[in-house]
Amino acid sequence: MPRKKRKKIYKSKKKLKKKIFRKKINTEQIKKNIELKKSSKYSDQKVVITKIKKQATEKKIYKIKDYVVYPKHGVGQILSTGAKTIGDIDVQCYDIKFEKDKAIGLLPINKQSLLRPLSSINQVNKAISLLKGKPKIKRSMWSRRAQEYEHKIVSGKIYELAEVVRDLNKGSDTLVDQSYSERQLFEKAYDRILAEFQIVLNVSLDETQKKLDKALGRNQIVE
Repeated sequence: MPRKKRKKIYKSKKKLKKKIFRKKINTEQIKKNIELKKSSKYSDQKVVITKIKKQATEKKIYKIKDYVVYPKHGVGQILSTGAKTIGDIDVQCYDIKFEKDKAIGLLPINKQSLLRPLSSINQVNKAISLLKGKPKIKRSMWSRRAQEYEHKIVSGKIYELAEVVRDLNKGSDTLVDQSYSERQLFEKAYDRILAEFQIVLNVSLDETQKKLDKALGRNQIVE
């Protein structure tokens, strides 16, 4: 066989081998890509976490003589429980006495979630530390701030009451620097927190007021 012909055959065989090798690599790469897509598909699926249902707990039942906080009216004491006729329907209600308003209110027992128990001594101490803090006054219009203060007062939450008292406190019993509406909101929050503090601390009203005023820096002689 001539030398030139042998050379051509050798080159053609070499090219064929390269093509087969490339094809093999391509098929292997395709397989790898398919496997990667499958694995990413499974990894993208969200893991469903089933929540463990909590055991149902009974609502707190308040007893006669218990003190409670009714956000709209403040601290009250349960005098009795009994059926009351409301719109031709017998409804079990709490009779709650509000000493500050000299009034007795009715609250259906199935609405008792609106009530809360008195704060603990630790919560009272934390509220006192809030009273000692620096007032935080926003630079918004008074009408908007007044709404925020009112919302905090009727929330019935001890810490929010403490914030209102702290922010509206002027450190003087004359309150000459306050407008009428400011003074009204301050006194409303002050009276409510005072009533709750007195019962929790189990001291006289005068002693409670002294403790409260000391935390607020009121009636202090400035040297």
